[in-house]
Amino acid sequence: MIKTTIIKTPLGEMVAGATEDGICLLEFADRRMLNTEYKDLTRLLNTAIQDGENKQLKSLKRELKEYFEGKRKVFSLPLVTPGTEFQQSVWKELQNIPFGATRSYMEQAVALNNPGSVRAVANANGMNRIAIIIPCHRIIGSDGHLTGYGGGLKRKKWLLDHEKKYTGKPIELSLFNL
Repeated sequence: MIKTTIIKTPLGEMVAGATEDGICLLEFADRRMLNTEYKDLTRLLNTAIQDGENKQLKSLKRELKEYFEGKRKVFSLPLVTPGTEFQQSVWKELQNIPFGATRSYMEQAVALNNPGSVRAVANANGMNRIAIIIPCHRIIGSDGHLTGYGGGLKRKKWLLDHEKKYTGKPIELSLFNL
């Protein structure tokens, strides 16, 4: 059973979902793909979705609160990430990007020892169902500009600025006046 709940954040409401094994969903409540993600998760995990809470969601709420307060830079939550082997490798590599750092799609492909897979990496990033925890917001264009983000570019910029603020490094991404 996937339990779901709404979590209020400085960026708006997020929908969180978790099985007893770990977090499988964290998306902004206004994301257009949310219904598709629900259908995919119920099919891939062969289970139903129900409003509620479990120990994983309680831990998620605590760790997200710490993240938004600038007290947490690394998440320690167990994750449930059904997908292809390639998607899982991309999502795992995203978690290696340090708090406050960014990487281009090309750098991400090179880190996966597959420099010709830039488009596939971008597609897998877009299929990530666990925002912030699997930090696809840390991926930017090769030219340093912000590129697509399921939560919107304003939120992506906010997240990157938030992380830069708590690393003690100057904020580099002021390329957009969003």
